[in-house]
Amino acid sequence: MENLGPCMSRIGLENHGIAHARRVYWNLPVAKLYEHALSRSEAMLAREGPLVAATGSHTGRSPNDKFIVREASSEEKVWWGSVNRPMKEEAFEQLRRRVLAYIQDRDLFVFDGYAGADPGYRLPVRIITEKAWHCLFARNMFVREESPEKLRAFEPGFVVLDVAGFKAVPELDGTNSSTFIVGHLGKKLFLIGGTEYAGEIKKSIFSVMNYALPQRGVLSMHCSANYGSTRDDAALFFGLSGTGKTTLSADPKRVLIGDDEHGWSDDGIFNIEGGCYAKVIRLDPLGEPEIFATTRRFGTVLENVVFDAETRALDLDDDSLTENTRASYPITQLSNADVGGAAGHPRNIIFLTCDAFGVLPPISRLNHAQAMYHFLSGYTAKVAGTERGVTEPTATFSACFGAPFMPLHPGVYAKMLGEKIRRHGSRVWLVNTGWTGGPYGVGSRMKLAHTRRMVSAALAGELDDVEMTRDPIFGVSIPAAITDVPSQILVPRKTWSDKAAFDTMAARLAKMFDETFKEFESGVEDEVRAAGPKLL
Repeated sequence: MENLGPCMSRIGLENHGIAHARRVYWNLPVAKLYEHALSRSEAMLAREGPLVAATGSHTGRSPNDKFIVREASSEEKVWWGSVNRPMKEEAFEQLRRRVLAYIQDRDLFVFDGYAGADPGYRLPVRIITEKAWHCLFARNMFVREESPEKLRAFEPGFVVLDVAGFKAVPELDGTNSSTFIVGHLGKKLFLIGGTEYAGEIKKSIFSVMNYALPQRGVLSMHCSANYGSTRDDAALFFGLSGTGKTTLSADPKRVLIGDDEHGWSDDGIFNIEGGCYAKVIRLDPLGEPEIFATTRRFGTVLENVVFDAETRALDLDDDSLTENTRASYPITQLSNADVGGAAGHPRNIIFLTCDAFGVLPPISRLNHAQAMYHFLSGYTAKVAGTERGVTEPTATFSACFGAPFMPLHPGVYAKMLGEKIRRHGSRVWLVNTGWTGGPYGVGSRMKLAHTRRMVSAALAGELDDVEMTRDPIFGVSIPAAITDVPSQILVPRKTWSDKAAFDTMAARLAKMFDETFKEFESGVEDEVRAAGPKLL
């Protein structure tokens, strides 16, 4: 096994059972990873310098193929169920042995770095990949170690072994398909195979941090974060895909801390990552100039973005491969980002939802019990139209706005968030970036300019003394007026021409909330249970 590269750790791959790989490339710089990816035909070079990779049939995560090994050290802590599917240790060991056999006489790429910008809570991670561009993705997404001496002395606290070309045999390996994302928390190892979607790498480590940090008194969160004139003016943005989390946190008037994953300790908040993984489909160069600029830079990895075969010009509007086109880039590519990745305790917390039913207010303030209710609910909606015959929006509930990555019971994260909100006096807002004047297909999408103005008003404290009215169904407090925002859009019922249709749709969504929350009723306080919508 030949070891190459500028900074090989003294903890070699033999410590992970890898003894017969062909060449192992350690901690290569960006340009060399480009060279390997291009020479191996893993990716293509676009006109302005980004690397463009196609991920085949897997253009997103494969939640049904993710497993956690049921083993002694974590068995009593993991919230087992449809999110955290158990795998037996014997099945994992067999799969691991078959993976190790597969990588014999193959080249591997190694990245050593960290998850967590705060040195007191960071996790040393080692990402071992079969593909060079996956290693570049890891280099972009995690916190990089620049010291050659520290890289040579590097000791990994968790390892991800990504073998995209290896396909599992369900009957033999105990998987659901040829794809697998399997974590053994006791052995501190994640195995990934059968998929080229690079997002599985970062989400595997995020799952690990969601398991480890709460046990150290740190709340791990699926959210973006920024701050204003000082680090004490921090804000968190929770939201599922498509709600505007990345867009709204990338405010040119505020400093970005991170766009997806953060921790909240007794000292404040910190970024878990060292890069961003932004959706770029139909990216607006005027509305999001900084993110747009990263798609034209050397070092950026673009996933499933279409480009002209001759000119290599990108077409960000083309969704022929997937709607989930992505850009991975180090946060240092953004001029308004805090590369240290830390700030004080958040003054404001924003829950983002894209309500395709068109009945939630565009902005409302939540009391403490309502904040816990909506955090546990994690509501958004996906629009119809992608399948023939489907004409209505579909509600999606994901506990803590990130259930697929939460190994512990959602109540653990909710309790920690509630305690921190009380201790630090954080204001909590629910912001609907979805539809107004009717549901999807009838009404229109909330204007981004209006949403930006409402969010900036909340963050600036402009709404603290504004008169509020209570929504009769959802119970949230709606501001009576916001400067530069048409007052008629603040109360959803007023925007509908058919008031009876609004009442029917609002009752329908309220019932969905009620049915979903029954899963958490036994583990929450009475005031939280009572904070949900009221069926009229």
